[in-house]
Amino acid sequence: MTPLLVALYVLLLDQASKEWVRNAFDLHQSVELIPGFFNLTYIRNTGAAWGMFSGQNLTLALLALTMLVALVLFRRKILPPGALHRVALGLLCGGITGNLFDRLRLDYVTDYLDFYIGTWHWPAFNIADSAICIGVGIYLLGTLFTSPSPAPPAPAP
Repeated sequence: MTPLLVALYVLLLDQASKEWVRNAFDLHQSVELIPGFFNLTYIRNTGAAWGMFSGQNLTLALLALTMLVALVLFRRKILPPGALHRVALGLLCGGITGNLFDRLRLDYVTDYLDFYIGTWHWPAFNIADSAICIGVGIYLLGTLFTSPSPAPPAPAP
């Protein structure tokens, strides 16, 4: 049940925040919240991370749907047991679904979290993107630091 609840929470928070940004900001409008470090900036992204594959919305939507189905169908083979990995699965599924909803409904993904230091600018992102990155991070760290299950004992002759 944990992955479903986490995914639902991520999806609702992601969609609510994006809806607020679309209603409160004009496209490309930016509000500085932490001077020299963080803005809220409304951007429409038709590509993937860092704007790669811009204009490939349908292809990216199909890829997202494929990954979502694969995660759900093969979750027991992909993820080791444990609460941490169930949270990672929920973060991944919620994040993928949040951006997929945008792609299917709007033909773009709403990005708005805009971090920078001086002239160095991180590409704008959203809660769904954050959930996906955190989910992958949890999965990788959990996999690296989880010892494998001991092999079952061999049958007696």
